[in-house]
Amino acid sequence: MIKIGVILGSVRSSLGESILKYLQANFQNTDQITFDWIRLEDFPLEPYHHDETPLSNPITHLKSGEQKWLDRLKSNDGYIILTPEYDHAIPGVLKNALDYVGPEVERKPVQIVSYSYYSDGGMLAAESFVEILQMLKMMVLPTPVLLWNANDNFTEDGRLIADAENSDHFEQRLHEAFHEISFYTKLLHDNPFK
Repeated sequence: MIKIGVILGSVRSSLGESILKYLQANFQNTDQITFDWIRLEDFPLEPYHHDETPLSNPITHLKSGEQKWLDRLKSNDGYIILTPEYDHAIPGVLKNALDYVGPEVERKPVQIVSYSYYSDGGMLAAESFVEILQMLKMMVLPTPVLLWNANDNFTEDGRLIADAENSDHFEQRLHEAFHEISFYTKLLHDNPFK
């Protein structure tokens, strides 16, 4: 059994919440895979202020919410991270949450899904995200999912509007992405790096 964390990397986006609801409705747990639906808003973290660099030294004096965030990440074998694009990058709240992270995610696969109200689909956010995830020693899957003009495709309650432009493509890409992250998560879980 593998566990994949699906992280909504924004605390303010109703569009992100709509996409997350769509994913929850369409990707159910099986006897081989459990999905862990994670909202950053459930982990209010102060701006990172510890003296330690988590990749080099464990953080001392973690507050309960900080420990809860790291424990939740550690409990997963792979990840899908949904991110909007803010000023050509990921949201500050997502970057701050990742600043706490050290070995909890090391050598685990991650798939980027970026979304935007605009025609670029969050392409620059996805691109800027790769180096951050690689710095955390994650195995970043090579092709991000880009959801452009996404507000025209997803209803507030998490349905994909069937006759909206690009909805067929978005449905296909999301299914491909979930299949791919499931494959690599199982592969790396069953064959850990030594």
